[in-house]
Amino acid sequence: MLRVGGLTRLSAADYPGKLAAVVFCQGCAWRCGYCHNPELQPARGAREIPWDEVRAFVEKRRGLLDAVVFSGGEPTQQRGLAAAMREVKALGYLVGLHTAGIVPRRLAEVLPLVDWVAMDAKAPFCEHERVTGARGSGRRARQSLDLLLASGVAREVHTLSASSPAGPSRGT
Repeated sequence: MLRVGGLTRLSAADYPGKLAAVVFCQGCAWRCGYCHNPELQPARGAREIPWDEVRAFVEKRRGLLDAVVFSGGEPTQQRGLAAAMREVKALGYLVGLHTAGIVPRRLAEVLPLVDWVAMDAKAPFCEHERVTGARGSGRRARQSLDLLLASGVAREVHTLSASSPAGPSRGT
């Protein structure tokens, strides 16, 4: 189903104004030099958490948590993302997504299921390949941003700050 490389059981910072669990999806095709979760880059992780365990945890937390956020790695790389989101939504949770826009077609698939998205803009689109090490990454990120903006889903876009060249900062 979903390859999960980590789980934060309680966060007040990963979904605006809500208490959330954060599911860290395993795998990311981009190799940004400032990645804050490099252990999630490989498609398979050394310590994966079975999706059934994650689902059982969020099921027990109904009424205590408001949202479940899918982060990573890169959640849109996983085919099981939409099914996992539907399960969480059926439990009554808000669904959040942290993405860099790596797989626009999968983002388009899950946008109707999410209540809020944080998208990391890794670099200006023309410099994306240099930052990510992946061909066509700027084009895919631009396509994903266009999909997100057209969707009407609540969102934040995190960008690099001139005062913080080492990594993304929060921006809207």
